[in-house]
Amino acid sequence: MNSTSKSKNYQIDMCSGAILPKLLLFALPLIGSSILQLLFNAADVVVVGRFAGDNALAAVGSTGSLINLIVNMFVGLSIGANVITAKYYGAKKYKDLSEAIHTSMLLSVISGIILTFLGVFGAKRILMWMQSPAEVLDLAAQYLKYYFLGITATMVYNFGSAILRAVGDTRRPLYYLFFAGIINVILNLIFVICFDMSVVGVAVATTISQCFAAICVVRCLVKDDGVIKLNLKELKIHKIKLIEILKTGVPAGFQGMVFSFSNVVIQSSINAFGAITIAGNSAAANIEGFIYVSMNAFYQAAISFTSQNFGAKKFERIKKVAFLAESCVLVIGLSLGILIAFLGKYPLYLYSSSADVIVAGQKRLLYMGLLFFLCGMMDVMCGMLRGLGYSITPMIISMLGACGFRLLWIFTIFQIPIFHKIEMLYISYPISWIITFAAQLICFVLAYRKIKKD
Repeated sequence: MNSTSKSKNYQIDMCSGAILPKLLLFALPLIGSSILQLLFNAADVVVVGRFAGDNALAAVGSTGSLINLIVNMFVGLSIGANVITAKYYGAKKYKDLSEAIHTSMLLSVISGIILTFLGVFGAKRILMWMQSPAEVLDLAAQYLKYYFLGITATMVYNFGSAILRAVGDTRRPLYYLFFAGIINVILNLIFVICFDMSVVGVAVATTISQCFAAICVVRCLVKDDGVIKLNLKELKIHKIKLIEILKTGVPAGFQGMVFSFSNVVIQSSINAFGAITIAGNSAAANIEGFIYVSMNAFYQAAISFTSQNFGAKKFERIKKVAFLAESCVLVIGLSLGILIAFLGKYPLYLYSSSADVIVAGQKRLLYMGLLFFLCGMMDVMCGMLRGLGYSITPMIISMLGACGFRLLWIFTIFQIPIFHKIEMLYISYPISWIITFAAQLICFVLAYRKIKKD
């Protein structure tokens, strides 16, 4: 079997045949990949929590919202790469497809270099603005410095896997992350336990494992003899393709940044409750992350399936994709959300043996778990709109419905003394999901009717 045939075995024809089996074939490996990627951070948190103490746990955990704030703009660009790659692949415009791929991969390197500069030189100052407690500030800054030294590899992996997703290949990224995850866990244990490197050790371990995953993705694209082949000598920014990537990617990235900014503000409010609450919140957020990525796989599927069918002008299939993706998210999010809401204390013990930290973590899981499915349904609607070529609309809706509402909540209701409790911060999330999902659903119905009519 030649390499072209092997490549096609990993790809999915999203424009014909039954949708649900292909949606699951796309999403399940992506869930596995996302969970493995989450395990990078989870392994960091578990190892430092067990072997380096609660301050180290709080230091690593409290950096998540800041990392997302800095990185999300460029991760949004990879969504733009995914959309235009899928569109050209569905339309069978292979010259445009090749130009999009080579533009995307060079853009990933440029993005990584910019992020390295921002993370290494600006992270500590932002942590101080976030009111990070003095006992965790230096440890958090050390973690971020070494984490961002390897961020270029993360960007290359994200853009490369976005290209593979665009043609339905979600299995090979899963294989690469599986081995990268093993490397990460082994190095975590060696650096923290054997060499007593604390937060620096887990950051270096994550960087090395991400470099491995990035090399695998690049090799996959270079070795491909089909329409997604990457020729390193042909890396070039094609102006028209760059504009198309930016058209979708910048609003997606800006939306991610605004989301992260609201989370940074919320994290700053959480920081005011002390290291125990920070540690419990961080551990609970890691557990929720496993549910989130399980739902988010269908957001990614919604983008790729919608973009391919939009390029192929098969509009009836788009409506079916929306219904099936939302149904899958509802089942997964509701069942797993109920599970963590009532049994969440058991996985929390993986992160800390402190009874106070466990209680703090349980509080978050109870208030957010039962309605967590709304977050996934909100994301799928956003993905459907992006797949149809609408980038500004979902950004504005998300900024106002989710981010704007949470910030308004913090600066008004949360400031009332009787409501100045950690529970009131957690409640703001489900309310914002309901508002945003409803608005995006209305916009999708209107956009679908307009495109079909045109």
